[in-house]
Amino acid sequence: MAYVPFISSPPEVVRKMLEIAQVREGEVVYDLGSGDGRILITAVQEFKAKKAVGVEAREDLAKNSMEEIKKAGLEDRITVIRGDLYQTPIVDADVVTLFLTTSANERLRPKLEKELGNGVRVVSHDYEIVGWKPEKVETLGQHTIYFYVVKKP
Repeated sequence: MAYVPFISSPPEVVRKMLEIAQVREGEVVYDLGSGDGRILITAVQEFKAKKAVGVEAREDLAKNSMEEIKKAGLEDRITVIRGDLYQTPIVDADVVTLFLTTSANERLRPKLEKELGNGVRVVSHDYEIVGWKPEKVETLGQHTIYFYVVKKP
């Protein structure tokens, strides 16, 4: 399992990613490489997502994020899967968030194209998905947010 170094997204970037993705009440948000769980918690608490699912390879990060989720009383709406984000099914996602690397996004692209339905929104912090045309690119300080919408023929 290839690891991407863990760097947490600043809270203002997390909010901006979820705003740009237009997360709405009743939706399902996946964070691939969910780190400390802050995107999951924000999606449910502030954006009223029905469910948030994080996929995290590192046991320490998965464990810590579950502790934060329990502290927030959100364990009924947030799940953290300790596993390989390339192997975890994401077919029920309305929104997918990423803070990986360009090469990890490139490796993930076939999975996104195969499993995500038409209209699913994908938002990536700092790294684009090569071969996809972003609907929007927004800069926040030194951070760049890439926003994509899956379009199937």
